[in-house]
Amino acid sequence: MGAGIESLRHSTQVGRHSIVTAVLITFAVVVAVVTLMVLTAIGRVADYSNKLDDERSWETTVGALKTFQGQLEATLHDHSARNDAARSVYGRDDRGWVAGNYGDISSNGALFDTAVIVDDNNKPIVAYHDGEPMTENVEDVLGTAVWALVDQARTTRITGVPEASGYIMTSKGIAAVGAATIRERSGRIPVPEGQRRYLILVRYLDAERIKVLSNIYVISGLKLVPPETVARYAVSIVDPLGKSLGRLVWNSREPGDLSYQQVRPLVLGALGLVGLFFVVLLILGSLAGRRLRAEEVQARQGSLRDRLSGLLNREGLRLDVDRLVERARGDGSNVLLLYLDLDGFKEINDAYGHGTGDQLIRAVAAGLSVLVSPQASLARLGGDEFAIVFPTKELNDAPALRLAEQVLDFLSEPLEIGRRVVVVGASIGIASSPEGRIDREELVRRADLAMYKAKEAGRARMTCYETAMDAHREERNALELDLRRAIEMEELVVVYQPLVDASSCEMTGVEALVRWNRPGHGPISPETFIPVAETSGLIEALGLFVLRKACEAARQWPDLRVAVNVSPGQFRNPAFADYVRNVLNSTEIEAGRVTLEITEGYIIQNPERTRQSIERLKALGVKVALDDFGSGFSSIGYLRQFGFDRIKIDRSLTMNVLEDGRAREMLRATVALARSLDIPVTAEGIEIEEQGRALQNFGCDELQGYFYGKPMPEAEISKRLAVQNAAALDEERGAAA
Repeated sequence: MGAGIESLRHSTQVGRHSIVTAVLITFAVVVAVVTLMVLTAIGRVADYSNKLDDERSWETTVGALKTFQGQLEATLHDHSARNDAARSVYGRDDRGWVAGNYGDISSNGALFDTAVIVDDNNKPIVAYHDGEPMTENVEDVLGTAVWALVDQARTTRITGVPEASGYIMTSKGIAAVGAATIRERSGRIPVPEGQRRYLILVRYLDAERIKVLSNIYVISGLKLVPPETVARYAVSIVDPLGKSLGRLVWNSREPGDLSYQQVRPLVLGALGLVGLFFVVLLILGSLAGRRLRAEEVQARQGSLRDRLSGLLNREGLRLDVDRLVERARGDGSNVLLLYLDLDGFKEINDAYGHGTGDQLIRAVAAGLSVLVSPQASLARLGGDEFAIVFPTKELNDAPALRLAEQVLDFLSEPLEIGRRVVVVGASIGIASSPEGRIDREELVRRADLAMYKAKEAGRARMTCYETAMDAHREERNALELDLRRAIEMEELVVVYQPLVDASSCEMTGVEALVRWNRPGHGPISPETFIPVAETSGLIEALGLFVLRKACEAARQWPDLRVAVNVSPGQFRNPAFADYVRNVLNSTEIEAGRVTLEITEGYIIQNPERTRQSIERLKALGVKVALDDFGSGFSSIGYLRQFGFDRIKIDRSLTMNVLEDGRAREMLRATVALARSLDIPVTAEGIEIEEQGRALQNFGCDELQGYFYGKPMPEAEISKRLAVQNAAALDEERGAAA
C-alpha cells in the first residue's frame, strides 16, 4: 500500500511538473513569438521613422529656402517702397543718399550683398557689392536670368505689388535675387513708364550661409551639390526660367535604425526572463502604469491645446496670463495682451466651406507662431479669435504696437489656401498690466473691449485700451437695449422720400427710410443706430419692420413704386427671400412695385451668395437695384452678371456735376453704360434745379434729392400724390375742352 501511495505521489509530481513545464514551455513559445512580432514591428517602425525624418528634413529645407528668399523680399520691399528712395532716384538724383542707403548696407552682408539700380532698358545706373561700387558688368556677374525678375516687376499690374524674387546662378554662385520698381511707400510711381528705375538686391547662398541654415533648422550636413547629383532626398533650386541651379542635400539621421539597435537587445534579453513570470508581470505592470501616467500628462496638456491650430486654447491662455501677471508682480515687468479677430473670415468660411476656413486658421496660426517671441504665448480662443500674451521690461504699449504692426503686415498679404488665394485682415485690441497691477480677468476684458473698438473703426486696425472705452461700451449697450425695445414695440418711424420722373418731375415712387426718436435722447441718426443693429443681430428684425411698414403704406398709393434698402446682414440670411414672400403675402401688394436696394460693397465680398439671393428674390417678382453705384467698387461685370433692374448713382458723383468737368464726363459715361444694358438709372442727392436738369440731359430717367422732397411722413406723401393726381385730372379736362 505504501508503494502504491509512493507511486501515486510520484505520478502526481510528474503530472504537476509536466503541467508546469508545459505552461513554461507554452509561455516561452508565446514570448518568443511575441518577441519576433515585436522585433518585426519595431523594424517596420524604424523604417517608417527614417522615412518620416527624411521627409521632415525635406520640408524643413524647403522652408529654409523660402525663408531665406522671404527675408530678401522683405528687405527689398522696405528699400524699394520708400518716399526717400523715390525722391532721391527720380527727383534730385541724390547719389549720396543711394550710396548711403544701398551701397553701405551691402558692406556687412547682413541683408544683402549686392545692390543694383537699372532703368527701363535694363541699363545699370548704380551698382554696389560689399559696400564698394561694382567694376564688373552686371550681366556678367548676375547672368541673364535676373532680367526675367526685372521684367516680372515691370509688368506687374496696378493691383499687384511690382516686386519679384527668385534664385539665379551668378558668377559667384547661387543667390537669392529680388527686383522691384522704386516707388513711394503708398505704391505710387511718380514717373511714367520708360523713366522708371528698378532696384535689384542680391544675397548669395554661399557655404557659410548654408551652414547657418543647417544650424538654425537642425539639418545635419546640409550642403549644396550640382543639379545632376543623385540623392534619395534633395531639394532642387530652380531659377525663374525653370533651370535647375543645384540641389541641397543632407545627412540622414536615421533615428529609426538607432532606436531599433537600442531596443533589439532588450527584446532579445526578454527571452531569458521566461522563468520569471511574476517579475515580468510586475515589469509590465510598471510599464503600463508609466504609460498611463504619461497619457494622463498628455491628456492634461491636450486639454490646454486647440485641436485645429495646435495653439493654446482659452484655458491654456488663462493659466499663462495668471503666471505672467504673478511674475510681473514680483519683478516689476509688464504683461502685454493682444486680442485678434480676423476680418472677413466668416465670408471666406461661407463662400468656400469650413474646410477652407480650417486651413486658413491653421495658416494664420503658423504665421503668428513665427512672428511671436519664444517668451510669448499664442492661443486660439475659438472661431476666428486669437490672443498673444508676453512679458516685457518696457512699462508701455510700444512692444505690443510693434508686434501688432507685424501681424497686420503679415495678414495684409494674400494667403494661398489649397488652390485658392484669400486675403484677410485683423482687428487687434491691446491691453497691458504694468507690474502686474491688472489681474487676468480685467486684462482680458480690456483687450477684448479694445479689439471690438478697433473692429468698429474699420478693418485692419489696432487699438490700445483706454478708460473712455468703458463708457463707450456702456453707452453702446444702452443704445442696443433701447433699439431692441423700439423694434419690439414698433416705436421706430418710417418716412418716405419722393422719387420723381426726370422729364415731368412727377412723383413715380418713394424710398422708405427709418427714423428713431429715442426717448430721453431725441432723434438718433441712422448712421449711428444702423451699425449697432448690424453688429448686434437686430438688423434682420429692423429691416423686416421697414419692409412691412413700407408695403402697408404703398397699398394706398397704387401708382407709386416703393424702394427699401437691404443690409448685408439680411442678404446673408438664406431665409431672407422667404421673409420677403411672407411680407408680400400679408400686405397683399404686387411684388413688381417693390424694389430692394443693395450696396456694392457686399457684392464685392460675396459674389456667389449675392447671385443666389438675387435669383431667389427676382423669382418672387420683386425688383433689385444696385445702390450707391460709383462709390468705389463699380464694375461693368456686376451689372451684366447680376441682372439688376435699376442702378442708383451715388451722390458723390452728382454733387459736383455743375462745377467739375471730370464728374460730368464720369456721369455721362455711367448713364450711357446703363442705357446700353437697358438698365434704368436713378440719380440721388439732387439739391438744386440745375443739377436735376443736367442729370436729365445725361439720360437719367429718375431723380431723388432734397430739391424734389425731403423724407416725409406717410400722410404728406398721400397729400402730395393727391395734389399731383388733381393737377393731372385738370390737365386732362383742359385738353378735352
